[in-house]
Amino acid sequence: MGATTGDMFEAARGELATPGSYGEPPRGYRLPDATRLGRVRLQVADLGRSLRFYEGVLGFRLLRREETRAALGAHGDDTPLVELEARPGARPVTSRRRLGLFHFAILVPDRATLGRFVKHLATIGAHPGAGDHLVSEAFYLEDPDGLGIEVYADRPRSVWRRVGRELMMATDPVDVDDIVRAAGDVPWAGMPAGTVIGHVHLHVGGLSEAAAFFSETLGFDRMVWRYPGAIFLGAGGYHHHLGANTWAGAGASRPAEGDARLLEWTVELPDASSLEGAAHSLMQAGHAVLREPGDLGRVPDVVTHDPWGTQIRLRAI
Repeated sequence: MGATTGDMFEAARGELATPGSYGEPPRGYRLPDATRLGRVRLQVADLGRSLRFYEGVLGFRLLRREETRAALGAHGDDTPLVELEARPGARPVTSRRRLGLFHFAILVPDRATLGRFVKHLATIGAHPGAGDHLVSEAFYLEDPDGLGIEVYADRPRSVWRRVGRELMMATDPVDVDDIVRAAGDVPWAGMPAGTVIGHVHLHVGGLSEAAAFFSETLGFDRMVWRYPGAIFLGAGGYHHHLGANTWAGAGASRPAEGDARLLEWTVELPDASSLEGAAHSLMQAGHAVLREPGDLGRVPDVVTHDPWGTQIRLRAI
């Protein structure tokens, strides 16, 4: 999320968001509860420079490196979470008046891990932004190319609240001292096993178009729809696997081929029938779908694009 405050909830205490009591499902195809996000693929200008950031600042582990590509994941886990593709001379992000990536979000296993990460940032002199989103606590950075990154920990679902069918989310000040205390005396040792890509947040050209594509076509539930200039969508009752906002403003342009940018984000589905349902829904709505061979003989992936050109890979796991 960004710096905009979800102030329509500030005067409301809401009700406990018990399972099934919140969110608006699509009218047609609906993503299964077990949906989660997979790797993100980024275009960067200098692979060595980016690796120093993703390893040294974020604490990822290098899984493999080629001449112009690298994959990184958590320590103790061989699952790639971030893939970097170098395009020498790629232009950094210098303006937020651009469609596509606002940030991708790294979900750590618990608040103690988040506290250790914050202490690590202080040690190296990094100065992140921060936001308490009621359902989570988050810190924000940019990589060397200006690509936005969130690192966050969820609050237990048992304390999430709702107003009507809408989940309560906001951007409030973070109690940094309390988060640091949660770390205890355990030192930072990098992103631990259990770290995942929690959500992706995109600049889009319109919220109604975003709801039509990401909810009614792709199958996410709408979780928050009155946040100023943004909507948040998720599957399985999660607060959001996807955020979409219009904060880039009217006339925002798509990134060019030579820009540092999000090349692709991945939605992982539990089985082939769910993947086929998503593909059918996309094709019924008139969106182009490409089938690509899956890893290790899996069902072919489904590749498509949102209305603003960002590529999405759907994969059965």
